[in-house]
Amino acid sequence: MLSSPVGRFRLLALAEAVSWAGLLLGMFFKYVVVENEIGVKVFGPVHGAVFVGYVLVTLMMAQQWDRKTLFWGLVAAVPPFGTIVFERWAARTGRLDGAQTARD
Repeated sequence: MLSSPVGRFRLLALAEAVSWAGLLLGMFFKYVVVENEIGVKVFGPVHGAVFVGYVLVTLMMAQQWDRKTLFWGLVAAVPPFGTIVFERWAARTGRLDGAQTARD
C-alpha cells in the first residue's frame, strides 16, 4: 500500500480525517466538558504533521491528475473529513487507478 503514491494518498487521506476527529474531540473536552487541554496538546501536532503529509502526497499526485482535481484534493484537507469524501470521489471516478495522465 505504501509503495505507490496512490497507496500513500489513500492512507494519508484516512489518517488526516482520523486526526481531525481526534483534534475535534480534544477541543470538545477542552472547551465544553472538563477544560483539560491534553487532547489538543496531543492531537494538535499529530493533525499538523498528518496534514502536511497529506498535502505533500497530494502534490505528488499532480503527475496523474489535472489541475482541477489537484485543486480540490488540496481544498479537501481544510474541512473536517473532506479528505475521505475526496478520496471516495477520486476512487469512484477513476482518478486513483493510475490510468489518468496529467493534463492542463
